[in-house]
Amino acid sequence: MPSRAWYDVAPSASRLTRSLRDIGYEFPTAVADIVDNSIAAGASRVEIMVEYDGTDSCVVIADDGRGMSPGQLQEALRFGTRRSYGHGELGRYGLGLKTASLSQCRALTVVTRSSKSTVRTCARTLDLDVIDDWDQWVVVDPPSGDRWIQRARQWLAEGTGTVVLWQALDRVLPEKRPEGGWARRRLDSLATRTAEHLGIVFHRFLEEGSEGSQLVITVNGQKVSPWNPFALHEQATVALPGQEFEIEVGGVVGRVHLRRYVLPSRDRFTSPAEFERLSGPMNWNRQQGLYVYRARRLVQWGGWGGIRGIDEHTKLARAALDFDTDLDSAFNINVAKMRVVLPPQLRQMLEAPVNELRILADEAYRRNSHAEMRRMPADLAAPPEVRAVTQAAATAGLALRTAAMQADAWPEWERIEETLRRESPEVARLLGLDA
Repeated sequence: MPSRAWYDVAPSASRLTRSLRDIGYEFPTAVADIVDNSIAAGASRVEIMVEYDGTDSCVVIADDGRGMSPGQLQEALRFGTRRSYGHGELGRYGLGLKTASLSQCRALTVVTRSSKSTVRTCARTLDLDVIDDWDQWVVVDPPSGDRWIQRARQWLAEGTGTVVLWQALDRVLPEKRPEGGWARRRLDSLATRTAEHLGIVFHRFLEEGSEGSQLVITVNGQKVSPWNPFALHEQATVALPGQEFEIEVGGVVGRVHLRRYVLPSRDRFTSPAEFERLSGPMNWNRQQGLYVYRARRLVQWGGWGGIRGIDEHTKLARAALDFDTDLDSAFNINVAKMRVVLPPQLRQMLEAPVNELRILADEAYRRNSHAEMRRMPADLAAPPEVRAVTQAAATAGLALRTAAMQADAWPEWERIEETLRRESPEVARLLGLDA
């Protein structure tokens, strides 16, 4: 206690919870924040159900993780939990479970089981109506006869885990006519958008052969498919050598890893459908740029972090930027884990490799444009083995340009290109150096 007189000025629980509802979550990002907790609890499976039933509609997020003891559950429902987060944990501020949930609903209930040997569950509810009435930071026991609580307990009968229930969906269902067809269609649409969002932000956890145990996420019974933005399965994707940077902020030293890719142009993808799928939710132009990962989880994508602007000619350029939780303060990650700010010292380090990536992507884009303009019907009718050789030669040309940049020999390389175009135009064309 301070030696001077002090006065308790605890905030109004009712007013502050209303403010915390507007941190900036959308429905898919709110669900993703709950999935973070499931991953932290060691879950191998997360099932999400968005179930329509008029005013009694409910969102259920169930996992098979370690579960929580009654004390841990009560602490988890505290705004600004006192628990500390270990290295690599996806949690950050101790607000996610509460703020993400209450951004969509007025009643958050958590049912959990932590003992494998005893079928005993614990349940608590954070109800905004109760908080408004009492104006105190309280959690209550949920109604014992609630059918959603009963379903959660049945789900946990098979083993440990946690079930999160969102009820009183005032931010999801329309205030008027929540029983109408529009409300049902809205929930269906949100379920689809959520599956797409989870497939993006957790793609490393969902992919087979990724480090750690593979995670399975389902939305309304459908397995979520990972969306890897770098088209690593495409043979024509060009991967540049990785780079590592060391930064120091506030006495904390951490490493940031950069991996850069030039994706294939449309005609070099395995199929038009795959080209469209890899365009992403914001389409090719806005999907170019940096994909920032915190502890393997994608938190921000698209754009160049203030280093360069968006350009049609560099839309094939994408780069993964990885940092761990020890650099959270350096990246100024927000509560919803949807936005980061590149540290100024890192931005300077990234300028040269980003410019190199953009030059190569620009070359690939322009080479394809020129090839499209001069392509003859005979080229399109060429045998598959001829087309394969042509594609391999173009890839080799791009690799040679990359090597020249990395060796600080670009002026010399430009003279080599000029000589090839003059002395051996067919070879230059085959290597894609005539553009």
